[in-house]
Amino acid sequence: MSAGVATAAAPRFRVGLISDTHGLLRPKALSQLRGCDHIVHAGDIGSPAIVDALAAIAPLVAVRGNNDTAPWAAALPELAYLPLGELLLCVLHDLADLRRHVLRPGARVLVCGHSHVPRVHHEGSVLHVNPGSAGPRRFKLPIAMAHLQVEVGEAKVTPLPL
Repeated sequence: MSAGVATAAAPRFRVGLISDTHGLLRPKALSQLRGCDHIVHAGDIGSPAIVDALAAIAPLVAVRGNNDTAPWAAALPELAYLPLGELLLCVLHDLADLRRHVLRPGARVLVCGHSHVPRVHHEGSVLHVNPGSAGPRRFKLPIAMAHLQVEVGEAKVTPLPL
């Protein structure tokens, strides 16, 4: 490298992924979100207090879920995007609703909730992530969330059982 020439470091992001809190924000979930650069909530939030608590930790992108029907939730979008350096993340609550929307070109991560089942898989070039439900237990499904680590435009998901 030549003297006096600075190179820009590739941006790194740690994103907390949470969904289906249904009005319950667990202390362990809060501790997992501390230190994140962004938080993404994939719907069925359940309370404006949860939105406020998450936004106090890091910049928040949240979408409305099918159970977010109270007046406070009307301002939440059904679909949202979060640019993370070279990587574009899309978030919606129910993956089935994607058919009503056009996924922006370049979206490489799709975060959804609704099923309460944690799942990470690729569909073509798009990484699909359902962090699971961080709220009240439903049937025998696990209580979970996830971290998304983005480095040099590549995404890696770490599931986090709660």
